[in-house]
Amino acid sequence: MGWACAGLTLKTYGAAVAVSEEQQQMPTSDPDSVDEYLASQPEAAAAVLRRVRSAIRKAIPQAEEAISYKIPTYKLQGRPVLHFAGWKQHFSLYPATAGLVAAFKDELAAYEVRKGTIRFPLAQPVPAQLIERIATFRAKEVAD
Repeated sequence: MGWACAGLTLKTYGAAVAVSEEQQQMPTSDPDSVDEYLASQPEAAAAVLRRVRSAIRKAIPQAEEAISYKIPTYKLQGRPVLHFAGWKQHFSLYPATAGLVAAFKDELAAYEVRKGTIRFPLAQPVPAQLIERIATFRAKEVAD
């Protein structure tokens, strides 16, 4: 199950993320923690999302883990650094700022990047090292 609200737009430090009609699925209840969010996902997706979580935590271990906009969020000094969410066919990282997209242009070429979102197919291996570098980059962006 993915998490979204009809017409939801995430606004995080200049990046807006629109959720398309095909992605909109409503949970039966809002998660209070990342563990609850992961437990609500189908097992195959949850396994992928646990690897995503691990990569982010490895890159920015000092980040606070929270739920914001009903999805896992990592914050530094109260400021959102990175969000992730699971969907039927992919998982997403938010926000994909202009600076991030430019810095990782070649590495992101294999993925769908638009409207402040990076989409990674669930059927492909999790690019953990790329996610770690993205998380580190975002932490530096937020600190500046």
